[in-house]
Amino acid sequence: MVPNSAGLAMYRRRNGALEILLVHPGGPFWARKDKGAWFLPKGEVENGEELFAAAKREFQEETGLPPKGPFVELGNVRQKSGKTVTAWAFEGDCDPAAIHSNMFTLEWPPKSGKRREFPEIDRAAFFTFEAAREKMHPLEFRLFTRLKKIVGG
Repeated sequence: MVPNSAGLAMYRRRNGALEILLVHPGGPFWARKDKGAWFLPKGEVENGEELFAAAKREFQEETGLPPKGPFVELGNVRQKSGKTVTAWAFEGDCDPAAIHSNMFTLEWPPKSGKRREFPEIDRAAFFTFEAAREKMHPLEFRLFTRLKKIVGG
């Protein structure tokens, strides 16, 4: 069974422009990737967990910030792998440099027997609509398009 993900998009308005908070995955696989490698804070829905509860939990785990509503439903998108990403959005602001995420352990380098810890998220930033088009995974960008239609900007 393909796992489902749920997440939250924090957005703000700066100088009349709508901006969205995106995160960049940590670890060696993503270290040199930028274009198309930024995502909404999201993660896998645990067995029996409600989607919205998972979205709030994942946002806090990946950013260290408690999400505060009201929340706007953005619907879902289906990735090529078959995974469905369901998202909500809320208006807020933060210092992206102050974000801290949980850690994960990985054997690195591969087949070395050495286990290292990496942050799940290594950085975060707010992006305008046009900048996000370049940075975001294309399928997840559809969620930002929906957000823009809902809240204007």
